[in-house]
Amino acid sequence: MTKGDLVGAISKEAGITKVAAEKAVTAFTGAVTKSLKKGDAVSLVGFGTFSISRRKARKGRNPQNGKEINIPAAKVPKFKAGKLLKSAVR
Repeated sequence: MTKGDLVGAISKEAGITKVAAEKAVTAFTGAVTKSLKKGDAVSLVGFGTFSISRRKARKGRNPQNGKEINIPAAKVPKFKAGKLLKSAVR
């Protein structure tokens, strides 16, 4: 499902225009992004939790030439599915 498909589904389900649905999707993704940038988690009960995970610095290999490279530490977004989402998918 693409963003356009999601906007269409929300528009149809909520009975709103596609323009309003796109604004809602954009606002949601923006709010989640801002919260994660600040280091806060976003929990949607039953759906899941968006959070930040920290990766340690590590060594890797360049697949083109096999040389060892240093991969720096990084913060990465993470999503953990909630109980209702997991049971709905099963």
